[in-house]
Amino acid sequence: MLATQVADQTYQGWRASLALQFCHTPEKTLLHSARHVGPLTVQRPFYPEGETCHLYLLHPPGGIVGGDELEINIHLAASSHALITMPGASKFYRSSGPQARLVQHFNIEENAILEWLPQDTIFFPGANAALHSVFHLHATSTLLAWELFCLGRPVINETFSHGRIESRLEVWLEGEPLLIERQHLADGDLTPVAEHSWIGTLLFYPASETQLEEAREAIAPLEHFAGATLTDGLLSVRFLAHDNLICQQAMRAIWQRLRPQLTAKAPCSPRIWHT
Repeated sequence: MLATQVADQTYQGWRASLALQFCHTPEKTLLHSARHVGPLTVQRPFYPEGETCHLYLLHPPGGIVGGDELEINIHLAASSHALITMPGASKFYRSSGPQARLVQHFNIEENAILEWLPQDTIFFPGANAALHSVFHLHATSTLLAWELFCLGRPVINETFSHGRIESRLEVWLEGEPLLIERQHLADGDLTPVAEHSWIGTLLFYPASETQLEEAREAIAPLEHFAGATLTDGLLSVRFLAHDNLICQQAMRAIWQRLRPQLTAKAPCSPRIWHT
């Protein structure tokens, strides 16, 4: 059905939204409310480490095509702690012209912790995609987040030979910008990413020089195509690679090293990562 939809110029696309609100109780963080329209939903929360809420976000159609518009809003009330991931990769399929849009807003109140750890996002050749992710933090919020983009399908030697990707990433601290970053790729020109097919970004707040040095040590094997910076307490780690396994190993290794320092909790990988 997806192939037919992509080729059909009359296809109007999905209009889907998901709004999640988490709250803190003395026993654990609860998913206080979950409202969705269209093909966006969540599984029942897990509690593999006690009070922290582990949640899997689902997109049942399995992919995003031209004309789709998806919006995700996630709100963490004071002192809540949620770890959110996905069962599998997100996929932006080729488009006959219309743009596919994904907008994600995260609001993290005082003393709340968000771990936003989605699986990779795959952009098929010919995709016309726009992604916009915005994190709003309180001074006492904690953020551990990442995104991993795959350009084309390198496992079958398929590059992002044509199409368009517009990506925007923002982090705001009490109304002031900590990070505003844009990425534009089009017409098969991958020189902005040095012809690499995988792009990884990790964000940690609040971080210090100690976490900066640990991140740099973890990405040292990636040599010239990786770096870490610390700006006003926001640690940003970025890298390029040709191998998905290298990306996943690097990202999970950094998360495992820094999680105990930022959350005072040992690493607890989502079960779905091991299936």
